[in-house]
Amino acid sequence: MSRKVLITGGAGFIGSHVVRLFVNKYPEYEIFNLDSLTYAGNLENLRDIEEAANYSFLKADINDAAGMNSLFEKHHFDSVIHLAAESHVDRSIKDALAFVRTNIIGTVNLLNAALAIWKEDYSNKMFYHISTDEVYGTLGETGLFTEATAYDPNSPYSASKAGSDHFVRAYGETYGLPYIISNCSNNYGPNQFPEKLIPLFINNIIEEKPLPVYGDGKYTRDWLYVIDHATAIDLAIHKGKNKETYNIGGFNEWQNIDLVETLCKLMDQKLEREEGSSAKLITFIQDRPGHDKRYAIDASKINKELGWEPSVTFEEGLEKTIDWYLNNGTWLKNVTSGAYREYYEEQYQK
Repeated sequence: MSRKVLITGGAGFIGSHVVRLFVNKYPEYEIFNLDSLTYAGNLENLRDIEEAANYSFLKADINDAAGMNSLFEKHHFDSVIHLAAESHVDRSIKDALAFVRTNIIGTVNLLNAALAIWKEDYSNKMFYHISTDEVYGTLGETGLFTEATAYDPNSPYSASKAGSDHFVRAYGETYGLPYIISNCSNNYGPNQFPEKLIPLFINNIIEEKPLPVYGDGKYTRDWLYVIDHATAIDLAIHKGKNKETYNIGGFNEWQNIDLVETLCKLMDQKLEREEGSSAKLITFIQDRPGHDKRYAIDASKINKELGWEPSVTFEEGLEKTIDWYLNNGTWLKNVTSGAYREYYEEQYQK
């Protein structure tokens, strides 16, 4: 069956892996990648599929309501995989309104555009909204987030994502819009912009810069390999049930300090440096406001209902990730310098 699939944020970290999977796996689908190309959107992530017959790139901003309506009217998308978001907690603390605009208003713009073009004919239609485990708040030393966990966001970022989740569900109940929501744990892997912990620390170790660890480093996160996340999204949109929520986690709980120390050991080996040299770069810094102590995802529902499970352990995924960054030094240099924007202008603004 042919489908017109709109993937928002498809030039970003997670989005680029989802776009690549769908373009390669479903040649009968038309895949549209919509991205405004902010600092974290990078078309170099998709050079290998940019000439594919079933792939189109749309430079647009989900904050532009009229623009979203026009695109839906022009292309008649029947599926939306909504990944576009402001996602970095530290940035949300400095500029909460940017997160409100993109994560809440941008999501509502997409919902309205879908409603207008689908006109209550929801056969073979789906609005898939990707969210985060941070909407659930924080956990103590035990317990797991389930799909029934009450929302309790603690940062402007998680509050904005919680708001967008609520709007998606509200449109489902009020207008009958078909939807699926998934809440994922911390993603890591190739192509991640180096503001997030793992790529930031890989880059800093390469350049022998300090490794800033918040507080005592004993914050616990569940880690999900991005390619496994893309596979879960594929399963959910094709086999998931309407109006259902699926938690997607890697079954990999790590305290930040343990993760950083493991990363340091692997980097010393890969770079053939003296053992312990990277660990000397660890620098404990003042904790950030509203820092959640522990996240942990119960991903048993998607495992039991859809048969999804991670393909790699965290150690395996971390080694694959390190190897990718070490083998793609030009990408890392370009993305940290902004040179990838020159590529965009050359390729798409002729």
